[in-house]
Amino acid sequence: MNRLHRSAFALHPCSSTGVHRCPIGGWIPYDARVNELWNDLARRAGIELAPEQHDRLNRYLDLLIEANARMNLTRITDRAAAELQHVADALTLLPHLRAAPAPANAPAPEPERPRRPGSVAPPPPEYALRIADVGSGGGVPGIPLAIARPDAFVLLIESTKKKSAFLRHAADQLGLKNIGVSDWRAEDVARSNSRESFDVVVARAVATMDWLAEWCLPLVRKGGTALAMKGPKVAEELPAAAKAIRTLAGGDAVVHPVDLPGTEHRVIVEIPKLGTTDKKYPRPATQAKGKAMR
Repeated sequence: MNRLHRSAFALHPCSSTGVHRCPIGGWIPYDARVNELWNDLARRAGIELAPEQHDRLNRYLDLLIEANARMNLTRITDRAAAELQHVADALTLLPHLRAAPAPANAPAPEPERPRRPGSVAPPPPEYALRIADVGSGGGVPGIPLAIARPDAFVLLIESTKKKSAFLRHAADQLGLKNIGVSDWRAEDVARSNSRESFDVVVARAVATMDWLAEWCLPLVRKGGTALAMKGPKVAEELPAAAKAIRTLAGGDAVVHPVDLPGTEHRVIVEIPKLGTTDKKYPRPATQAKGKAMR
């Protein structure tokens, strides 16, 4: 149980104690304040989180913190801080998740190219929304979004093999069938069948805006959006990234302040995809050689 004051815990409707049994496995504390915050953030997008979704969000944090003791997945090791800075922070994206309109007279899909281990097929067509999480790390924001939006397919892109292995394990343990995991670099995913196949591409704490534009926009279909979760330095990063965003067929960036108790200076940068990205982008890592587009 986390170390919040005893009065912070309320009785779960299915429990006679301050904890409840998660159907997925494990005992999870019920913190009324955190759960109400998660509910409030979801309601901003017109979503009512079911008890099972709360269970999965809590169980995900259990898995993340447990695995973090063996590998470096997150610098946030306190449970209460993780509930706010991982789950709640991820849920602030929900109001900005919109499916791109289906293109008129869309061409027939290309024949599937051979895929090497770690790659995935394009997002399944039966989902209402297709999301890619670039540099997913320990699974934030992608896993909380997949839990909150079971109608969405979420591809977690993480090239560090230990981290991508954890992501597969977590998705399996949580019973999330709407998650795919790729241990390719984002540049390689964008040069596969997954290119320009996502309605929304998200990234948190990955890189500066010029790099994020090159890694994310080639994955976004025309009419979709790239969403970057950023801090105060974005005011300096956006002007430096403006040319790259235009080159990659992105539109004017819109900065949305994030209203999340206990945090400050957080924003979501929304970049619309206006056209088709030139096929020479993103540059392979061997070509970019650590130099961002200018």
